[in-house]
Amino acid sequence: MLLKRILYYLNPATLFSKAEASGNVRFMHGINRISILLFLGCLLVLLLRTLLR
Repeated sequence: MLLKRILYYLNPATLFSKAEASGNVRFMHGINRISILLFLGCLLVLLLRTLLR
């Protein structure tokens, strides 16, 4: 269920929805999405480096 929520949150179709009224909240959600994607990318790089050694 947690993975389902994360995938929904990172879905590009829901990225541009007008669910939140405040611009600050939309900006905060955008920053959160970027940080989650960077974290997942770093985990992928660490995993690849570990497997290739």
